[in-house]
Amino acid sequence: MDKRLAAFRGAICVENTAESITENVCLMCRELFSRNNIKAEDIVSLQFSITDDITVLNPATALRKGNPGLDVSQVPLFCCQEAKIEGGMKLVVRALLTAYIEEGAERHNVYLNGAEKLRPGAFSK
Repeated sequence: MDKRLAAFRGAICVENTAESITENVCLMCRELFSRNNIKAEDIVSLQFSITDDITVLNPATALRKGNPGLDVSQVPLFCCQEAKIEGGMKLVVRALLTAYIEEGAERHNVYLNGAEKLRPGAFSK
């Protein structure tokens, strides 16, 4: 079967501790990988953004140190700070995963731990 390039969104709320960031970033990524049947060799890149109140750990570092369910040691990871918007949700890590998937496969975005409020009714739990 042919593969095509696809993008997946994810977001999760965290506490500003290394433990919370590591645990939650790995949870979000495990869910993205498993719900979309992603293998490490299919991943092109994974980009994170964080709100400005997350200051203790970069999510890319957290993912490399944690257990995301896949070996991501060869995956290009990148992180930047989210634009500061008045009234925006606090303590959020967002992800943009780019990977090859089977042609015609469904895509599932993942919003967890309070981040569901970012896209009410639009994405899976």
